[in-house]
Amino acid sequence: MIRLENVSKYYGSFKVLSDCSASIGKGEVVVICGPSGSGKSTLIKTINALEPIQQGSITVDDIQVNDRATNLPRLRSRVGMVFQHFELFPHLSIADNLALAQIKVLGRGKEQAHAHGMKYLERVGLKAHAAKYPGQLSGGQQQRVAIARALAMDPICMLFDEPTSALDPEMVNEVLDVMVELAQEGMTMVCVTHEMGFARKVAHRVIFMDQGSIVEDRSKDDFFGGGSGHSERSRQFLSKILSH
Repeated sequence: MIRLENVSKYYGSFKVLSDCSASIGKGEVVVICGPSGSGKSTLIKTINALEPIQQGSITVDDIQVNDRATNLPRLRSRVGMVFQHFELFPHLSIADNLALAQIKVLGRGKEQAHAHGMKYLERVGLKAHAAKYPGQLSGGQQQRVAIARALAMDPICMLFDEPTSALDPEMVNEVLDVMVELAQEGMTMVCVTHEMGFARKVAHRVIFMDQGSIVEDRSKDDFFGGGSGHSERSRQFLSKILSH
């Protein structure tokens, strides 16, 4: 469903991604991890062209992401994205947050968009909060709304960019529970996260990045099993992160 081939990206003369290649099949859950500044968030944002690339190619469901002729709003409507800081519209009610992109991008009628949004709001356990505004909800609730908003677009895959890193520890699990459920239902997911418990539970593969490169791409059991072939960098990363 998603294929990255020799993807490189520069900020000026600084190479932030270097020859990154990976493919993610339909229904696969892939976790991307690595130290801060390794290019994880940049890589995931290239998948729906929020970050343009300078070299290589990316295809999502046979659509060339980096082709100038590609309709990016249409592509992004099919690739759900959940950000670290929720990115909800503070001046809109929760119900309107869920309906807006459906109306603007998918051309749904207002009533249909609201009904569809409510279905997903109920799914993340927040139907009772539809008339509230984002500022009236906790961080965990806001992130669940952001997931519901992405799902209301009927995406073919979901991208998560450190969805729990801005949350208080007690709110992390309420978001991870929704993500685990999605994974178990067969949603194609790419998640940048440090939540190794989540990775162990639902990931099919783990991609480890360092200094803009994909250093390892291996099965979950392989990655956490501590077998041979681990790079020194990933061994250090794992020992640090698993000791917390």
